[in-house]
Amino acid sequence: MMLCVASTLLTSCAAQVKNAKTETVKIYGNCGMCEKTIETAGNLKKITIVDWNKDTKMAILTYDSTKTNQDEILKRIALAGYDSDKFLAPDDVYNNLHECCLYDRPNKTAIVSESVSKDDSTQKTETELEQSSNTNQLTSIFNAYFEIKDALVNSNGKLASSLSTDLQTNIDAVKMEKLSFEEHKMWMKAIKELKANAEKITNTKEIEKQRIAFMDLSKNVYDLMKVSIQDTPVFYQNCPMYNDGKGANWLSKENQIKNPYYGSQMLNCGKTIEIIKK
Repeated sequence: MMLCVASTLLTSCAAQVKNAKTETVKIYGNCGMCEKTIETAGNLKKITIVDWNKDTKMAILTYDSTKTNQDEILKRIALAGYDSDKFLAPDDVYNNLHECCLYDRPNKTAIVSESVSKDDSTQKTETELEQSSNTNQLTSIFNAYFEIKDALVNSNGKLASSLSTDLQTNIDAVKMEKLSFEEHKMWMKAIKELKANAEKITNTKEIEKQRIAFMDLSKNVYDLMKVSIQDTPVFYQNCPMYNDGKGANWLSKENQIKNPYYGSQMLNCGKTIEIIKK
């Protein structure tokens, strides 16, 4: 009877997901506490439903195939501490699980054993290729940001609004499954605010309102930049005068100061406070 009830509930929940696709995958864990964490990490209202069985270690994924995919779901679950056959949890997250949740990690053991047997130079080449592939997912975000910054330097609100529309498009185009663990973790934290920042700049051509939104946008782009590998140095700069004397930061591809918060009024006001590089 309980199985029938559970099946009915799952069917009912699945009906709430449009364009539903259902897949079964293995996710490693131990107990009821694991079940709650796995399902909470994987579930997204009206987009994804995860039903994990602690006895079989199998999870039924039901999701809107137009809005997400299996990799994105499994990556969120991995970031919560639980391995699948595709993605491993970060060691620090796994180690912080409750003692009863510390499951055996056969895939982790296999990867470590394989890595030990590989030639060091081969490992380095593969790592560099992976980092390059991951970084490309965020390059369009950074490039759009720099173009908006230049428009604000020139006090061109109309152009800043148009470029911010491009930024919104680039944000939606990011394939999260191709991000590294650190990038993905930061992306999940920043994406909502990134979209909100970009939307505020798009929806007005008043330069002062755009600059206020740009201040918040710069903070989120900085956080992403710190976990992403860039081919060339990026300069993190500060204007001490803006924001009622509290100061405001921005990122630039060049060390020369060109202040986006004041433009020609105080073009060279500010200084570089950090250089972000490999």
